[in-house]
This record gives sequence, C-alpha cells and structure tokens, in this order.
Amino acid sequence: MTEETSPEPAAELVTGIGLLRIDHVGVAVADLDAAIAFYERVFGMRCVHTETNPEQGVREAMLAVGPSVAGGCLQLLAPLSADSPIGKFLDRNGPGLQQVAYTVADVAAASAALRDRGLRLLYDTPRRGTADSRINFVHPKDAGGVLVELVEPAPGH
Repeated sequence: MTEETSPEPAAELVTGIGLLRIDHVGVAVADLDAAIAFYERVFGMRCVHTETNPEQGVREAMLAVGPSVAGGCLQLLAPLSADSPIGKFLDRNGPGLQQVAYTVADVAAASAALRDRGLRLLYDTPRRGTADSRINFVHPKDAGGVLVELVEPAPGH
C-alpha cells in the first residue's frame, strides 16, 4: 500500500512567500573589528564582506561559516551612532543575537504576502541592504519576538 502525500500547510505558506534559505544571522556588537577577530580566531570563520551602510546606521561584516557562503553567514553589526537602531539595541539588550534573515526570491512580493497574512513590516517599500540587496523586516512582535529580515540579493550575488 502506498501513501499519497500532500504538501504540509506550512510548506504552502513558505512557498507563497518565496523563502529560499537562511541568509544570515545578525549579531549586534559594539566593536566590529574586535568581533571579526574573535569569530575568526575562535570559530575559524572567514570575513567575506565589510561595508558601512549609513542608511541603516551600521558598519557591518559578513562571515562565512564553513568553506563557502552557501550555508548562510554570520552578520556582525556595529552602530555608527548611539541613536541608530543597532546603537539602541545595544543600549537596551547589550551585544548578541539581533535578527534572523531569510533569502527570498522577491522581497516586495514576500512583504505583500506577509502583510496579507496580517504581519507588520518595518518599511512600506524595500530598502538597500548589504551588498546592494533589497531588504525589509517583519516586526518582532508579529514574529514571536524575533526580528525577521527578508533579503533579496542583488543581481549576480
């Protein structure tokens, strides 16, 4: 006897949003250079990208976990000022886990699908993220206390 299976309801929801994989986990840090050195020395991670993003108020680094970035990255986020979102996060919570990010096929479509499901997003339209990606965030109060970032990589990334 064979069983016919149908997609789980959760799988249909994921498909409707266009989630592809975990993109990165973001960690708020006070000193970016010291944090990069720590993760390289202790965990053997490799820094594959750094940039300053004034729009988001951060200096950031992406660290590869393992031999490639295909399995996702660790993103380190240091504030450019105390009143930036990461500066405020550090003031409230101290250093540590700040977000979980998912790669999506189309951030505008994913944002619309999540809004249709009653979730609040932080931006009306996607903004520029790391390496010219397009991003939006799900409000943590609508995602079990977790800040969820949606990332549509820039063409060619």
